Amino acid sequence: MYNLVLNENMKIYRRVRTWILIGLMAGFVILGNFVMWHEAKDASADDWQTQVTQEKENWNKQLQKTNLDEGLEKFYKERIAVIDYQLEHDIHPTQGTMWNGILESASLAMLITLLTIIIAGDIIASEFATGTIKLLLIRPASRLKILLSKYIAMLMFSFVLLLTLFIISFLLNGILFGFNHMGLPLIRLIDGQVVEQNMFLYLWKTYLLNGISTVMYITIAFMISSAFRSSAMAIAFSIGTLFAGNILLEVLRGYNWSKYLLFANTDLTQYLDNRPFQDGMTLSFSIGVLVVYFVVLNLISWLMFTRRDVAA
Repeated sequence: MYNLVLNENMKIYRRVRTWILIGLMAGFVILGNFVMWHEAKDASADDWQTQVTQEKENWNKQLQKTNLDEGLEKFYKERIAVIDYQLEHDIHPTQGTMWNGILESASLAMLITLLTIIIAGDIIASEFATGTIKLLLIRPASRLKILLSKYIAMLMFSFVLLLTLFIISFLLNGILFGFNHMGLPLIRLIDGQVVEQNMFLYLWKTYLLNGISTVMYITIAFMISSAFRSSAMAIAFSIGTLFAGNILLEVLRGYNWSKYLLFANTDLTQYLDNRPFQDGMTLSFSIGVLVVYFVVLNLISWLMFTRRDVAA
């Protein structure tokens, strides 16, 4: 099994396309963080106490509006409570520090998903299209082990991209903003109470929870790649599913049953901010839904791969 996984990793990393995709991801991360640093630098004329005080005044003005949405009202009050705590305890906000850039870079996890979809959509379909699958099947390893080795290799690849994203963002933002706020806590409002949390642990939670979404879309791409002989079809269908899913959620948000859709549960970071897709959804609920989809999708992949005709 080890040799199979090693072989699949060699196939991934020896392709020029893989390194081009990694380079593109690194380029987007660097460019995005430079833009954020430039904007933060231009807005840093005043001290942070003055800035957050002005921000608090803006939130208070928003609260004076009539017919204010309940969700917005809650958000404004949370922001005011956090600012009051920061001013009272002399705690610098994340804005204007390295941590803000690292946290914003977590949103680039979707880019990682796109890159891994491109690789995952091709990893099986190309074997059948080129006939190289026969070279794998003449080995003593079963089809299940071959399939599992490809899946493990894809998970490892996605983790490497996630780790690369974090390291580049951490080092770049540290260089741009300085490492003088390394011990800065994260201030959040949880159950009506303002609490301090470890910034580094919170960021890793965010990155890893974003990685769960990537795993699910890899599984979808893997299943489609097992079902079709065309890599282009597998990649296009998977990417289409990624974007169409978000659009579908907005259309079906008003229906209670939409919480059972895969796309409503892939973003587990919604529970870090206590803003689930629908009221009543919990982290354990979403994990349960994801487990069901995970098992079903992998079962389909296994059935397609083990029963597929390799003579074609």
